Formats: sequence, structure tokens, C-alpha cells
Amino acid sequence: MKKNALLLFILSAIAFAGCGQAQVAKQVKDDTELRKEIGQMLIVGFRGTDISDTSHIVRDIKDYNIGGVILFEYDVPSQSRPRNISSKQQLKQLCAKLQKRGGGNLLISIDQEGGKVSRLKEKYGFPTFDSPEKTASEGDKSVRQCAQLTAQTLKEVGINLDFAPCVDVNVNPNCPVIGKLERSFSANPKRVAECAEIWIDELHKNGVTACLKHFPGHGSSKADTHLGLADVSDTWQTKELDPYKKLIGLNKVRMIMTTHVFNAQIDSVYPATLSHSTLTGLLRDSLHYDGVIITDDLAMGAMTQHYTYEEMLLKTILAGADMLCISNNGKEYNADIVPQTVDLIYKMVKSGKIPAERIHESAERVKKLKKHIINK
Repeated sequence: MKKNALLLFILSAIAFAGCGQAQVAKQVKDDTELRKEIGQMLIVGFRGTDISDTSHIVRDIKDYNIGGVILFEYDVPSQSRPRNISSKQQLKQLCAKLQKRGGGNLLISIDQEGGKVSRLKEKYGFPTFDSPEKTASEGDKSVRQCAQLTAQTLKEVGINLDFAPCVDVNVNPNCPVIGKLERSFSANPKRVAECAEIWIDELHKNGVTACLKHFPGHGSSKADTHLGLADVSDTWQTKELDPYKKLIGLNKVRMIMTTHVFNAQIDSVYPATLSHSTLTGLLRDSLHYDGVIITDDLAMGAMTQHYTYEEMLLKTILAGADMLCISNNGKEYNADIVPQTVDLIYKMVKSGKIPAERIHESAERVKKLKKHIINK
């Protein structure tokens, strides 16, 4: 009996140890998957017109599984050029190398609206791209020609995500960052939607996804969110939502970018990017949008002057953002922004500040988005 008891004890101990090892292995796997999903939520900027195995962006792609990159022609921290773009051939080679490092699963993004917001400039060998306001005033044919040219140019160099069209309604023609730069198609929301639909169709035909911006409307602001707080509480009009309603209803929208404006008509505490009332209450629940929500650049003054980086990450993910635009092109450049960001979000999930399900939801939306455009 004693021998049998001893044998049972030994077998139980072995089984318990095996169970414990299995639990540890599962936890490691779960943690690894969680970090990968967090990485997919990031679109990140970097310096360099070329990359190599020692480039930190290559590390970020391979080790941290970032969802994508954003390209610029001007480096703000050093106030110099080039940042990522010096010629059409160079850009094509850079995108090919990035995509190879990402296993063909990388979002390569840019702000290419036309007019003043054109990263692809004539001096680098690219065509001239007219402003949204100009093309819209000339008619649908002009809008389509510009959209086609943009889509074909982006496809040619390997860019598959354009942060355009801008669907801000030109409520305030003197808005320093929208109206004055001719970024709005029109003061008429119906016309904005018509022009934006043309852009979406042309981009999507060429395997480049479109991203509407800036939700829930920046066209009525009197200030520039790049520089600081922009309060539209007294100027914002509900018609600024009309283009979103129309295009979401047509089932053509895959991605929407938030704006950092403060709008007390929707949320009396937080700017749109950090607002659950705006991103989940309005965009998800009221407008029935289930595509990817991406933040505007978190390095902009409207964010950095009022919130710590950790606060921004926490609030925007809880608000409903699926991807975080981290330009790394604000006042300072940080080569370790990706590992730091992944660690911060991971710790917030493990501590219970962010539900793991919130990360899983976003990762699934990003995965669904990529099915539309990767390798097309």
C-alpha cells in the first residue's frame, strides 16, 4: 500500500509539473501573440532613403511586427531634406526593400492629397498634382484625372495606403490647415462626398487603400492642430458628418483618420482622437462604421502639449482607435519609439488598464484591411 501511495504521489507530481509547464508555455505564446497584435496597430515614421539590416525600422518590422510605415520628404526635427524621398526610382527601391522585410504584409503609407499636401514633388521627378479645391471646381473629370494620376503613381512606387481624400467641409475658408491650403473639395458636403467617392474608387482600383480624414471634421477650425489645441465647439456644424454618412452607407470606406480638435458638442472633456464618445459612440455606434480607425499623428502639438505619451496611448485605444500614427517627425526623433510603445501598451493590457479584447478587435480589423490591398 505504501509503495502504491508513493507511486501515485510521484505520478501526480509529474502530472502537476507537466501541467505547470504547459501553462507557462501557453502564457508565453499568448504574450508573444499579444505583442504581435500591438505591433500591428502601429504605423511608424523613420529616417532614411534606404534601409539595411542595421536600420531600426527593419528591427521594428521583424521583431515588433509593426503594421506599417509612413513616408515623408521633409524631416521636421532636423529641418532638412531628404527624409525618405529623393527620386522616383529611389522611392520605388525603398518601398520594395521595406515590403520584402515585412514579408509582403506591410502597409506603406503617405499623405498625398494633391496641392500643398503632396509628398511626391516635381523636384523629385513626380508629376504635378493639383489641389482638391482646384480639381473640384473644375468638375468631375478633373477630380478623376488627379485621383487616377495619384493612384497610378503610388502603385508604381509601391505605396499601398494614401491618407486621402480629405473630406473636411470648407466651413471656414480661413482655416489655416484646411481652407487656406485648399485641402477641402468644397463648402458643400454633398460635393465633398461626390469628389471623395471618385478618389476612393480610383485608389482602390489600383490596390491603394484610401483613408478619409479628419473625423469628425476639421474644416471649421480657426487653429492648426499641428501647433496646439484647436477648439471647434462654437464653429463645428453637423453637416461636417455628411460625407462620412454618405460614403460609409455606400460601403466604400476601409479606413478613417481622427482629428485632434476639441469639440464640446460631442465630448466636453477630450479631443476627438482620445474621445470614446466620438470614436465609439458617434463613428461606430451612430454611423455604423466597422472599418479601421487610425489616429492623426500623435506627435502633433494638440496632443503633446496636453497629454503624456502614455496618456495618449491609453485614451485613444480605449476610445476605439485601431491604429496609431506615430510619425516620429515632430520636435524630436526617437529611434526606439516602437519598442517603447509596444512595451507601454503591453503593460497597460497586463495591468488591466486596457482589455485584451480591445487589442484583439483592432488586430482583426487591420488583418481584414490588409486582405484588400496586400500583394494586389
